[in-house]
Amino acid sequence: MTTRPCAADVVIVGAGTAGSVLAHRLSAHANTQVLLLEAGDEPQDPRIAQPGQWAMLQNSAIDWAFRTTSQSGLGDRVEECPRGRVIGGSSAINAMGHMRGHPRDFAAWVDSGAAGWDYNDLLPYFRRSETSPFADDALYGGDGPIHLEQPATPHPLSVAHVAAGAALGQPRLRDHNCGTMTGATFNTMTILNGRRQSTADAYLTEQVRQRPNLSIRRNVIVDRLVFDSTGRATGLRLADGEVITAHGAVILAAGAIGSPSILMRSGFGDGRVLRRLGLDVRADMAGIGQNLQDHLLSGGNVYRARQQVPLTSTQHSEAMMYLRAEGQSMDDAPDLVVGVTSVPLVSAGLRDRVPPMALGDAYTLMFGITHPRSRGSMALASADPSAAPVIDPAYLSHPTDRAHFVEALHWARRLGASESYADWRGEELLPAASDLATPDALERFIGLAALTHHHPIGTLRMGDDATAPTATTLEFKGAERVFIADGSVMPSLTTGPVNAAIVAIAEKGSELIAARLHLG
Repeated sequence: MTTRPCAADVVIVGAGTAGSVLAHRLSAHANTQVLLLEAGDEPQDPRIAQPGQWAMLQNSAIDWAFRTTSQSGLGDRVEECPRGRVIGGSSAINAMGHMRGHPRDFAAWVDSGAAGWDYNDLLPYFRRSETSPFADDALYGGDGPIHLEQPATPHPLSVAHVAAGAALGQPRLRDHNCGTMTGATFNTMTILNGRRQSTADAYLTEQVRQRPNLSIRRNVIVDRLVFDSTGRATGLRLADGEVITAHGAVILAAGAIGSPSILMRSGFGDGRVLRRLGLDVRADMAGIGQNLQDHLLSGGNVYRARQQVPLTSTQHSEAMMYLRAEGQSMDDAPDLVVGVTSVPLVSAGLRDRVPPMALGDAYTLMFGITHPRSRGSMALASADPSAAPVIDPAYLSHPTDRAHFVEALHWARRLGASESYADWRGEELLPAASDLATPDALERFIGLAALTHHHPIGTLRMGDDATAPTATTLEFKGAERVFIADGSVMPSLTTGPVNAAIVAIAEKGSELIAARLHLG
């Protein structure tokens, strides 16, 4: 008979990117009972393992399938906000790009009050997490759980993209994780033997799962924290009313949407909003749910192919070029990005402006911004833990974001018109001449072209100021024995996909938490 554990020394909420790392590292302390809770199930959909099928997983059974509010910066469109609901979390549905971020990204964290979290502080954890093809270099790891690779046989459009950047004066980089990101190179991806390697694949191996002090419970929805009479957290209440006891600590690793939602239902947040939803207020903490940020790309620079575009052997997008915006110095983290996708990716706002296209008929140069200045928020719509939250990223609400997006479009078109793309370039389907005619037309176009890059972060940012909900030790400031260790604690976005940074946060967090709990 299989029992369902309802108590442990450490209870981790969320078996996604951060939770998988934390469960692996903390259960290595043999005398510590660790319980990992996940709202989803084991990854059973065969498309998860197939790199080229990643986009098909959105709106599937393993996606929370959240939606934003109407976004004025996107022409009043509602944008999707996919989040993984499965063991592996969003690392089971993402595009598998692995970029640590630029060192200046982490300097910005420190400048905002997150001392101890600069690039050099995190470098040992990046290295510990990875098995890199560049392990002969001291900056890279050679025996970590996450297997990294660049495409063995790059797609011809990826080759053209890198060549186009070099021809236009961009540095030719070995990879994106070498300390500078400005330049042309092929993506580093979490693919092993032709299959996606989610963070759970890497960290929750069969050997780890067989540890007698690690238990995993699937298909459970966490409602809120439970407290004793002194206000210390003693566990969690599930949506069905069951109480899970945490003898040592609760660690929230449910992501930038899930973790603040649990805290809000527990009585932490904007007191006026919580009372309106019928929730008791334990602490009025207006910073919870604020500071929401997300990367934006576009499906707006689309070309009919001059010849049939072959299918990718990886995940359709093997080359992202990071570029400095006008006025940036050589040492700055690049504010612009242009990538190529071997399928005709078109934003929902523009699909009625292009003819139906099959795979092989067209390709897209995606352009976007890496450090948006826009700041949004998320909030509860209801006290019901099964209700979708209110997500408002406030996309393109900051004028610098719009200006940078226009600049990225111009870069995309320069690359697309280069001699390197001559063998592939047919008609430029988007943008139309009318979209380029005036500054207002350009801004309208980017609002229609923009779409999420699936990187929401920041809603429980760490810092030393009073409005930051999380301390730099990853302790939640509103209650004892609660830690937060996921993308919600990031003060600001890193350059490129955020999964690698979240892994490093969880790696370092596991040490901080173990030390705080005196785990032997």
